[in-house]
Amino acid sequence: MPDKLNPRQLAAVKHINGPSLVLAGAGSGKTRVITQKIAYLIQDCDIDARNIAAVTFTNKAAREMKNRVKKLLNKDQSKGLRVSTFHTLGLDIIRHELKTLGYKPGFSIYDNTDSIALLKELMKKTFGDHDNQAEKTLWQISNWKSAFIQPAQALSEANGDALFTAAASLYEQYNHHLKTYNAVDFDDLIMLPALLFREHPEVLEHWQNRIRHLLVDEYQDTNTAQYELVKMLTGVRGNLTVVGDDDQSIYTWRGAQPENMALLKQDFPGLEIIKLEQNYRSTRRILHAANTLIANNSHIFEKKLWSDLGHGDPIRVLRIANEEAEAEQIVSELLHHKFVNRSRFKDYAILYRGNFQSRLFERVLREHDVPYYLSGGLSFFAYAEVKDIMAYLRLLANPEDDNAFIRIINTPRREIGPSTLEKLSHYAGERNSSLFNACFELGLTQHLPARASERLKSFCDWILALAHKAENDDPIETINLMLREIDYDRWLIDNSKDEGQANRRIENIKELTGWLKRMAKTSPDAGLGDLVARLTLLDTLERENEDERGDQVSLMTLHAAKGLEFPYVYLVGVEEELLPHRNSIETDNIEEERRLAYVGITRAQKNLTISFAKKRKRYGETSDCAPSRFIDELPADDLQWAGEGVEMDPEERQQRGQAHLANLREMLAD
Repeated sequence: MPDKLNPRQLAAVKHINGPSLVLAGAGSGKTRVITQKIAYLIQDCDIDARNIAAVTFTNKAAREMKNRVKKLLNKDQSKGLRVSTFHTLGLDIIRHELKTLGYKPGFSIYDNTDSIALLKELMKKTFGDHDNQAEKTLWQISNWKSAFIQPAQALSEANGDALFTAAASLYEQYNHHLKTYNAVDFDDLIMLPALLFREHPEVLEHWQNRIRHLLVDEYQDTNTAQYELVKMLTGVRGNLTVVGDDDQSIYTWRGAQPENMALLKQDFPGLEIIKLEQNYRSTRRILHAANTLIANNSHIFEKKLWSDLGHGDPIRVLRIANEEAEAEQIVSELLHHKFVNRSRFKDYAILYRGNFQSRLFERVLREHDVPYYLSGGLSFFAYAEVKDIMAYLRLLANPEDDNAFIRIINTPRREIGPSTLEKLSHYAGERNSSLFNACFELGLTQHLPARASERLKSFCDWILALAHKAENDDPIETINLMLREIDYDRWLIDNSKDEGQANRRIENIKELTGWLKRMAKTSPDAGLGDLVARLTLLDTLERENEDERGDQVSLMTLHAAKGLEFPYVYLVGVEEELLPHRNSIETDNIEEERRLAYVGITRAQKNLTISFAKKRKRYGETSDCAPSRFIDELPADDLQWAGEGVEMDPEERQQRGQAHLANLREMLAD
């Protein structure tokens, strides 16, 4: 066991008999504890890696955790170790229990766009219209699934409320149609395994024997369905380690239940609680401010971060006239600080509450030729060309996927018009059949002209031939053959506004197929359906060296910043109705906003600057702004005020001029 662990970390690693909750404050080394514990179980306790599973919430976190474990173990020791997201674990369980669940191989995973399209169709059939409510209905269905509530229970709890009754009815229809299309949505990846375990004890026992030690990262972000899954997998053996921090619970808006931390004490009476309070990231001043702020929240467990990294600089608070002046001054501050400290652009982050705040900072950074990386841009899978090819792959793996069928049936064009598709859809609906299967029924010829029927059947025959080839041959070769046969590059060239856009879109397809090729290489036994399912679970395509963003300033929301750290942080727009957000004020949810501010503060390692504007444009009109209540809650002795009404030191003014000149010279040199 490495001697670099502090006493509390070591205690967390060595507690292996029974359940434990590791309260891991920001920057306290939680990932290290999990990875060292996995290594300890395998090396010192002779536990087979196949009987250990660690779950977290993002692909990036799972990848980092797995890489760290591999460095601690040799290849044979880590063989069979399961480190994944919750959703990937759920997908694996579903794939292994298809027969019991009543699904066929190659099932599709619906994303939000697919689910909304299905709900719009159901609303049209049920209510005649109301498809403008599809997003809201999907949000409600997702909430029910996250809370482990099935349609019958949702209907019984509607208590006559017309909107909830309608949503619960659609929930039941939505689930029925997903099953008909041999499809699941993202929430099903958690809910279906939990329901399976509840209804089939023999299946649960099998998985409990496979997973004898379960470790859960970011436990404060679990929802009810995830907690049910954790409880059932753990069983009476109780070999469970959860790591979390209720002060960093910032996802209740998408179903997270920080109360799950308190439930652990009820459900696992022998729970061992271990607190990690030493912070290895930030100066004492930054931690004192964070501790003082979060002390205003109610707490399930008390803890207090501390650091031996020195007292550190005061926290600067900038009072600025308006949002345009804020962007100008923050960039000026950044350039000045970089000039004085000889630091790199990648050492800096500008954090904000809402994505809309990035626009002005982007403009000013570009004007000063400062390189930046904008987090949370358009997902790779949101590009039309990527969605097209993914739809082809989904249909090859699962011909009953109606959404995929509709997207690609005429892309590229096959002279199959809207009228033909409308008649096909009507016929399939009457026959309770998928669109694909309906194309082979003789009865369809009575509803469509012979030529239209022949085109549909020809397309479906082609899909079946490709699917057969993918199943019995190299799936990557099949994909490349498909792309050649539809001449997709030519389609992109003909349907792009210029050559540059066409080339970018073609490169996206190459990137997608390259990713599939790498996945197939690392999982040689995986079929096309497995590859497509895994790819669907990725939030964004993980490009080569994605994390090596070069020397760029990071721009991101506070939600996106969780889990990251930067030497120098600018927390901007810290105003009432922005942070805390107006909706949170109106719904009396200030505590989550305070946790969000706490997350922002604890991203800073050496230096933190907070800014607020006196006026800001909202909905086209300029209005007065009040500084956030969170600034008042920070320790006054740790703050250094600057900006409007505060005279700048002459030496600093001179340095700022030199910084701008130095940056100008760099621009001219390039």
